Amino acid sequence: MLLASAVLTAQTRKKIVLRTGDIATIEQMRRASPLADIVPVRSEADMMREIVDADGLIGQIRPAEVRAARKLKWVQITSAGVENSLHLSGGNDLRDSNIVLTNNKIVQGPEIADHAFAMLLYLTRDLGPILAGKHISHMGGTEYHGIELNGKTAVVIGVGGIGTEIAVRAAAFGMTVIGVDPEEKPYMPFLRKVVKPDQLDQVLPLADVVFVSAPHTPASDKMIGARQFDLMKQNSYFIASSRGKLFDNDALARVIDSKHLAGAGLDVTDPEPLPANHALRQFPNVVVTPHVGSRSDHSRERMNATIVENIRRFTNGLPLINVVDKRKGY
Repeated sequence: MLLASAVLTAQTRKKIVLRTGDIATIEQMRRASPLADIVPVRSEADMMREIVDADGLIGQIRPAEVRAARKLKWVQITSAGVENSLHLSGGNDLRDSNIVLTNNKIVQGPEIADHAFAMLLYLTRDLGPILAGKHISHMGGTEYHGIELNGKTAVVIGVGGIGTEIAVRAAAFGMTVIGVDPEEKPYMPFLRKVVKPDQLDQVLPLADVVFVSAPHTPASDKMIGARQFDLMKQNSYFIASSRGKLFDNDALARVIDSKHLAGAGLDVTDPEPLPANHALRQFPNVVVTPHVGSRSDHSRERMNATIVENIRRFTNGLPLINVVDKRKGY
């Protein structure tokens, strides 16, 4: 009986390649399932050798690796965005294959939403001049210009894991929240309504704040351009938290320069990092942070938990979580 069990275990073990990872992460992945053989790799040469007979891969995959893999069934991307594997790799090998792709959507939502509001509050509470020492200690009169969020309208483009968390926070501040998303959404009390992307231009003029939290796909590429910025309300704010390729940096710089918008908060740009001499860096009412919104004291813990659960599911033949629609790109 013990011998039969050992044979069965050997037959059902899965080789899962892990692209880099510290010792603690490697051990955590290995503890996820007794049926998983976790193989960490740190060089491209090692990857090309190990991927040949791998059943799964944790980390980004390149077209050459897809072509080299003979039995690969599953790829787990460690981030929420999958465009680097599906659309920007120079080939569609993964998208056109039968390999299941999963990602880390949803789990990064809380910290990214916090970061989006940190940028917004920096702007609306007029903290820049205070931190720069331009305001006197005890202000009277009209030197300080704080903006109240209560009663304002927020348009959230992309109501997924990040956008939902942004919407929750916006509603908690007393804002009316309108979502923009291609998918049908269940009723959520913190959303006034959700419209399709082809209705974006209709809701932009209503917004006091526009949050961008959508994934980057061919359909969403540069969806916010000069026309969309012009449609936004005078003295509104633009906050970008997901991908820089969703909006036109130069068009944003022009609309900020014209004083049509009151300010912008950008954790993502195109390119990244934003060049030091780019016009957007010259405005005191534009906050640019280096794509750090997804980081927090609990982000790695939540991201690893998703991967560990999928290792357990994959090795036991169970449905995976966070499966990506490779055609849609999210």
